Amino acid sequence: MIYLITGATGDIGSRVVECLLVCGDGPRILVRDAEKARARYAQQNVGTGAWHARGESAIRASGIAFTFVQPAGFMSNAIGWATSIKAEGVVRAPTGDGRIAFIHPDDIAAVATKALTTQEYEGESLPITGPEALTYAEMTAKIGAAIGKPLRFQPISDEQERHQMIESGAPPEVVAAHVSIYRAIREGRLATVTDNVNRVVGRQAAAFDRWAQENAAACDATSCDALVDIATAAD
Repeated sequence: MIYLITGATGDIGSRVVECLLVCGDGPRILVRDAEKARARYAQQNVGTGAWHARGESAIRASGIAFTFVQPAGFMSNAIGWATSIKAEGVVRAPTGDGRIAFIHPDDIAAVATKALTTQEYEGESLPITGPEALTYAEMTAKIGAAIGKPLRFQPISDEQERHQMIESGAPPEVVAAHVSIYRAIREGRLATVTDNVNRVVGRQAAAFDRWAQENAAACDATSCDALVDIATAAD
């Protein structure tokens, strides 16, 4: 099915286009200002989302049954901040005051398990997030509270982030994807919070505070070692 959406940069039309994009459908759009439309939609399926969208499209085309579980950023990605926290008590990222609702890995697994073991969500896309959208500064403060040490967040530019990733050996396409995600956070495009964890598994999604406390208390070997090291090094 090919969809044609008129008024695709208007209040309602744009929302319809965005919903179709989330579902993996690439609608045709009819607009008066092509440049406005390009600017609005050029960054849909942000970062690695474009790679996932291609995979989802292939699965849809195959005719097999599916449920797409689409998590926001993983809370466990915050382990990547351990080095700078340990060395300087700081987290750096080009996210500014933008917000994102990171999700607990347990909630991703719970939704995926429910999708695997029931046909209730067959044919659906399930965007899942944590219960609140937080800035990186707020998440940094929550980690600091969990380990009992004051931490600070330092905004940096896209170019600084790009340089750091290149220096670490990241491939160009990975660098570009991450920078686009940070830009989307900064611009407020990834601040959406969904209730799909509650809808699917019947409980609220776990808060970032819980993840930080669990890892600071050494509940998970890999994650905990990093955060325990942070606390020890800060003494």
